[in-house]
This record gives sequence, C-alpha cells and structure tokens, in this order.
Amino acid sequence: MPGPDTASLAARLDGDLAREVASATAGDAAAAEGELYRRFARRVRLFGLKHLRDDMAADDLAQQVMLIAIERLRAGEIRNPDEIGSFILSTSRLVATGLRRTERRRQNLHQRVDAGEPMNLPADARLFDADRIRPCLGALRERERTILLLTFYAERPMPEIAEKMGMSAGAVRVARHRAVAAMRDCLEGRRPA
Repeated sequence: MPGPDTASLAARLDGDLAREVASATAGDAAAAEGELYRRFARRVRLFGLKHLRDDMAADDLAQQVMLIAIERLRAGEIRNPDEIGSFILSTSRLVATGLRRTERRRQNLHQRVDAGEPMNLPADARLFDADRIRPCLGALRERERTILLLTFYAERPMPEIAEKMGMSAGAVRVARHRAVAAMRDCLEGRRPA
C-alpha cells in the first residue's frame, strides 16, 4: 500500500520532479528519480517496441534513455525541466536511431566474418564438437554471437570489438560473459550420456 510520500510524488507534475532531481544532492532525489522512471520508462519501452521491433532492444532503450535523462538532470544540463517529457521522447528517437545503426553495422560485420576464410579445425573430436556447438551458438542473440565470433574466431581485442559494434568495452565484456555462460549451459545440457 503506497505511503503518503508515494502518493504525493504521484500527484506532482513532471517538471517538479525533474527540478527536484536537478537540485538535489547525490542520493537525496532517489524517490523523485524513481517516480520519473515509473512514469516514462514504460512509454520509452513502447516506443522501442514500435521502432526497434524487439523486446530486449526495447528494454535496453528504456534503460539507456532513462539513465541519460536522470544523469543530465543531475548535471543540470536540461534547460527547461518542465519539458522533461519532450527531452525523453527526443532522446528516445536519437538512441533508437543509434541502436538501429549499430544493428546494421553488427549485421554487416557478421556477414564479413561469415564470408571469411574457413579455419582449420582440430581433428580431435574432444577438442571441437561442431554438432554440439552449432545449435548452442545459433540459440544466442545476434549481438552475443557476433561478440563470441569476434573474440574467439577472429581473435579481435576488446576495444576493437567495442568500436566496431558501437558499444562500450564494459558492455562488450558483460555481453561476452553472458554469452559464454549461455554456451556453457547449453553445451552441458547437450553432453552425451
């Protein structure tokens, strides 16, 4: 059951919440930030679903846009807090355009990797089991599969992968870690008895 603070936050205007975030010291505006997130994240996600046509990309868009908005408010970089809704919408458009551009680059990069020279595979079946790896690799999202291919097949360094994919090095590390864990889980599930 919401308390009086929650009810009073819900009744406040968007601009008032934005001003509170902008004027507060670190940690003092957590409730206002949470309320702004609650109000706008779902809208940004719906915008992402319409324009990116992917659930995970829409989730990423909502997180990224709301993070940008809150960081800009904290830094005092939003001139008119009463226009926070417009700022979030225009940021959504820009970030979604960037995500689409990144996805096109990723697809082009993936095609170039696929068109590359075939590598010499080890003859020892214990070292490489293509029948087990192929379905697991195919089950990964395109982004994670591309990161794994660039890391382990093309042997590209992390900064180069991050630059080519339009991601931060930290985001590449996290995506690679999750992809390796998913591959491990998949391969262990497919291990012959």
